[in-house]
Amino acid sequence: MNISLEQLLEAGSHFGHQVRRWNPKMAPYIYAQHDGVHVFDLTKTKAGLEEACEAVKKAVTEGQVILFVATKRQAKDIVTQAAQSVGMPFVSTRWLGGMLTNFDQIKRSLRKLQDLKKSRDSGEFDEYTKHERLLLDREIASLERMLGGVASLTKTPDMLFVLDTHEEATAVREANKIGIPVVGVVDTNGDPQIIDYPIPANDDAVKSITLLVNAITEAVKEGQKKIEIETEKENKKKAKEEKKL
Repeated sequence: MNISLEQLLEAGSHFGHQVRRWNPKMAPYIYAQHDGVHVFDLTKTKAGLEEACEAVKKAVTEGQVILFVATKRQAKDIVTQAAQSVGMPFVSTRWLGGMLTNFDQIKRSLRKLQDLKKSRDSGEFDEYTKHERLLLDREIASLERMLGGVASLTKTPDMLFVLDTHEEATAVREANKIGIPVVGVVDTNGDPQIIDYPIPANDDAVKSITLLVNAITEAVKEGQKKIEIETEKENKKKAKEEKKL
């Protein structure tokens, strides 16, 4: 997905935060300030986005799993729908401390959720009182809300895509700690130096969020398509070899 400077401009991706809220480490990505608000250099936003998309596409072609992360109100639904459209895990409610650094505990919670749902669906809850069933249903709902997006994970993800790296500082810190690369949208209050593939841009405006998330999602789809093509070629090659035999 080729994003133009005009598209970034129309989406408002160039607007940063108020000057007083900035992180000096973002200085290389800032073009100017206007009415007390920093303005991004969109040529650098475009370059960062393209590099990030290439990294995502490459990761997907290698069979890697990318965890989408966004819990802020205006971004969570956009990111959730994007992740679901490409079959990737996501966190959109709240980042649980230890999601990456203590993944064994997360796996135990996921197993508990699976066991509870299995018991409910098999009718095992029928022997409990109405109040007990209500408590169990609430526990399932709570676990679903917190862990439903990562139910498919059997190990830590290979890469993170984070919308608002300042807001999701815990997720970024955990990824850094165990060496998981991070693709992240970094606003003028963020720290680009702790992000492997920073995308310097507005992470608050819905239009900007949608444009950037769509670009990353398209990169995932391109990677998945490349795998499909390679698999099809391999299958045809095997079929020809079997015919010869």
